[in-house]
Amino acid sequence: MVRSITSLLIVAFSAATRTNAFVSHMQQSPTRIPSSITHRNNGPLPSKDANMSEEERDAAMEKALKAMTAFSNKYVQNTNTYYCEDQSVPAVVIKGLAEHKVTLGTPLCPCRFYEDKEKEAKDGYWNCPCVPMRERHECHCMLFLTEDNDFAGTEQNISIDDVKKNCGF
Repeated sequence: MVRSITSLLIVAFSAATRTNAFVSHMQQSPTRIPSSITHRNNGPLPSKDANMSEEERDAAMEKALKAMTAFSNKYVQNTNTYYCEDQSVPAVVIKGLAEHKVTLGTPLCPCRFYEDKEKEAKDGYWNCPCVPMRERHECHCMLFLTEDNDFAGTEQNISIDDVKKNCGF
């Protein structure tokens, strides 16, 4: 028993050390990356939008935000799922999907950590709707909630204006 607890502590310490080293490396990086193309501590996104001007990127984001909002509304209705009662949750997820649509060319789930986002986007497993959602109605992001979920609201529609308002656009 003592041996298994010791082994568990060593594994946990090792994982924490690797995570701290990664975060420390990212913080010490001499390259400043605009916050508009980063996500949490995942580092820089592969930039399909690298050659866009600020105006072009804003227009692409507006278009992607509208597309991801329309997609989400349609998917909620088709799967008989609901948005979270706190409308800021679906708004932030939709914004993340739109950002990935612009930067990666596909709506990769914004709620996960990826070693290589471009590889994951090509693989397709975590592209929205992800495989767990399609197969079991399990949405890690809490974008599409089943009726029995404690956080599910009654809404099956969110407007682009609500998405923008809840995301600070």
